[in-house]
Amino acid sequence: MDYGTDSRRLLYRVAQAYYEEDLTQADIAERFGVSRIKVSRLLTRARDDGVVRITVVPPPEDNTDLERRLEQSYGLEEALVVSPSSGSYEDTISAIGRATGEYIGRIVQDGDIIGLTWGNSVLATVDSLPSASLSGCRVVQLLGGLGHPEAEIHGAELARRAAERLGCRVRNIHAPGIVATKGVRDSLVEDPQVAHTLELGRNAAIAVLGIGALGPHSVLRGHGSVLSAEDCSGLLEAGVVGDIALRFFKADGTPAASPYDERTIGIELDELRGIRRRVGVAGGTEKHEAILAALRAGHVNVLVTDRSTAAAITAPPVHTPPRPIE
Repeated sequence: MDYGTDSRRLLYRVAQAYYEEDLTQADIAERFGVSRIKVSRLLTRARDDGVVRITVVPPPEDNTDLERRLEQSYGLEEALVVSPSSGSYEDTISAIGRATGEYIGRIVQDGDIIGLTWGNSVLATVDSLPSASLSGCRVVQLLGGLGHPEAEIHGAELARRAAERLGCRVRNIHAPGIVATKGVRDSLVEDPQVAHTLELGRNAAIAVLGIGALGPHSVLRGHGSVLSAEDCSGLLEAGVVGDIALRFFKADGTPAASPYDERTIGIELDELRGIRRRVGVAGGTEKHEAILAALRAGHVNVLVTDRSTAAAITAPPVHTPPRPIE
């Protein structure tokens, strides 16, 4: 559009006052003797005509493209991708925990119920939660205790520490995560205290969900040997790639029948759907298949992971051309 000399000058001066001098539109209108509506129109015209060019500068460690690809590929509400200081398992888990702790601090509102599973990534998250005074919140254990009760990653201990950091109440499941028989499990889940805690978990606003795999770093193989090597082999043979709260699933995310289902005290995969924000926290090469399965099935709708994992699970499939017929 062609303006007269005075109009071009006014356009520039208004843009300069707004973007460089930080004046309000009301201040600019008074200064140049025009209406606020005209100031707004001039600022819009300045952007349209290139007088003002706005550039969004990414952070130094920019993973935003990967985050966006994850969100678009799997319909996630949000993805957070971290760049660990090294490729070690410990650094990866630490970075994921810090990012998740910051995320929870950003979204939590007083009155929310926050559900926790267990595992190393959940522990790193709990240790990174901000100190707060959210007296109306409750932290709820989503799975009965696994491993030694004194272990840091035991669900009851994680819930207690999370509640302490957030300044709120805690509700634990006073029962093991896996019991001896279905009959014992049925009796325990009918106990009013256990039943009420499980119901609170189903109504959580936020769930922090460790995504497990059966690799060398699996918490199921340590911390009291929840599963034996023979147990793990049987699950792998049945097509299991991962679990959330001891609910095992296959590569497409569908539940895998396991001998532990009817003996487990905790939330079930289909019950996760009622939770507004299902935050999957996991990373590392051995978790790729499990994370991918959890995303495919929608078990999580927020993911916090590391850069190499994000790149691997968003990479397009490699096309192998058919071999010529000899």
